[in-house]
Amino acid sequence: MKLIRKLATAFAALTLALSLTLVAGQADAERYGKQKVVYHINYPGGPDDKKYIGAMRNIQNHINAVGADNMDIKVVLHGNGVGILKSAMANKPLQTRIVELKGQNVSVHVCNNTLVGRKIDYDNDLFDVFEEDIVPSGVAELSHLQQQGYTYIKP
Repeated sequence: MKLIRKLATAFAALTLALSLTLVAGQADAERYGKQKVVYHINYPGGPDDKKYIGAMRNIQNHINAVGADNMDIKVVLHGNGVGILKSAMANKPLQTRIVELKGQNVSVHVCNNTLVGRKIDYDNDLFDVFEEDIVPSGVAELSHLQQQGYTYIKP
């Protein structure tokens, strides 16, 4: 009987904690409203991809604060930033992070100038990239999105 009471108490505490988290999340979403954001990544990730993981953590924290339904997030990759998708080809944790973000309606735009200049085949060399993800120029895409009201963030 004591075990059942302890389990019931633990369950009630967990339920309360989850409810408070949801309420806090709703309050944050109300505070921030709907947002259109473009994240700019053009730096190398390094041997352990810490910069890439940090950037993706920033994006996830942003979604957590505002709510996926209130977000329109684009990530523009050009130059060394395309390395995040190259690294992901052999890095399962990085693949998981990318898929999780895309599952929350984060779209990734890859610079065609970088692909051509570096002779990168998006089908074979990059993780989870499709023809519709390719933009003519990463820099021009950043400008285009800002003209459409997207807030520029460089993590």
